[in-house]
Amino acid sequence: MIRFLAMTLAHSVLLLAAFVAGAQNALAGGGTFITFPALLYAGFDPRAANITSAVALFPGQVTTGLAGLSLVTGVAGLAVRTLVFLSLAGGALGAVLLLATPVSVFTRLVPFLVLFATGVFAWGSFVRKPRIEGESAHLSPRGAACAQLAIGVYGGYFGGGIGILMLAALTAAGVAVRNAGATKNMLASMMGGSSVLVFLFQMKFDWPIVIAIAVAAILGGQLGVFLLRRINETALRIGITAIGLVLTVALFVRS
Repeated sequence: MIRFLAMTLAHSVLLLAAFVAGAQNALAGGGTFITFPALLYAGFDPRAANITSAVALFPGQVTTGLAGLSLVTGVAGLAVRTLVFLSLAGGALGAVLLLATPVSVFTRLVPFLVLFATGVFAWGSFVRKPRIEGESAHLSPRGAACAQLAIGVYGGYFGGGIGILMLAALTAAGVAVRNAGATKNMLASMMGGSSVLVFLFQMKFDWPIVIAIAVAAILGGQLGVFLLRRINETALRIGITAIGLVLTVALFVRS
């Protein structure tokens, strides 16, 4: 009876976390910071939690990417199709690297990955200054291509903070902020798609849990869209950063 109640509580926490993560991604990004620890709490090992989170949140990435498709643009000297190819290749490569990483090794890496992702999110939220429209680009097309491939590999391997990284790279390459936001959403879905495809062929999943998380995240995303103009974004970003820091400390202590 106690074990059943514990499992029920863990699943309830997981669904609530997925709902919040969906809203979080629609509002400011960082949903992985919510689902990842919830999956750990539900009994998943770190690598399985990371992969399950990626697969379950993928449908939400697709809907977000499609929503701003009309604003998607390439970089001067770098077409959208090239960015898509680099994102697909990077995501697949990152997923292969993740599957090749033993669970014990990934478990030791996770605190550093979460710390990096938290740092990237905090930098993008509170430190980085958006590029002023009309300002000359700081990143060449070749540099933008290398950055996108590297972000794709990281996205397929772990994924926390990829939105901020892409936004920084695209705006540095001369893309206007509004277009960069839509473009990074579409490219994130490309990375997610190729990595998820690799995972589906190589992993076995607890599909009831994956589907439940996906549905809860999509529903949460709808709430996020509704709240987008009604919630204090700064407070939200502070909350995500705090969750990342607490999770980082907990993971270092646990390891």
